[in-house]
Amino acid sequence: MQITILVGTMTGTAEIVAGDVKKALAAEGHAVDVLLMDNLKADVFQRPGAFLICTSTYGQGDVPDNARDFHADLVAARPDLSGKLAGVIGLGDSTYADTYNHGGMQFEQILNELGATLVGERLAHNASGTTLPEEDAVVWALEWVKLASPLAQAA
Repeated sequence: MQITILVGTMTGTAEIVAGDVKKALAAEGHAVDVLLMDNLKADVFQRPGAFLICTSTYGQGDVPDNARDFHADLVAARPDLSGKLAGVIGLGDSTYADTYNHGGMQFEQILNELGATLVGERLAHNASGTTLPEEDAVVWALEWVKLASPLAQAA
């Protein structure tokens, strides 16, 4: 399966996570591209295959700076994403209880509104927890691709 991972990051953690997920999925035989959200537009969803959003949360529950324009373009352009498979890896810190993982939530919400098929539950990694985000994301992504693959073949 072709998979594009779109990365929203401030400090580089989401990019590290996406790189580890790419390696794990590629080892399973999938073709995986990682694209930083800098300068991306909604038309990135014209690419073939499934999509993973890997994003942190920043500030008062915002998407990272490099993802703001992309998220705004999705909201404004409102592309029809029906038939597109997607998943969300959200990174956050529960010490910010009011805004915990809101970056991932915002992408999940807009993908849902635009008609994408969200596969599985959003991963909400907690930086205040005891596990590394890249380890949790790899385990999650390997399960996600098992759910997404039959849907991609049926499409």
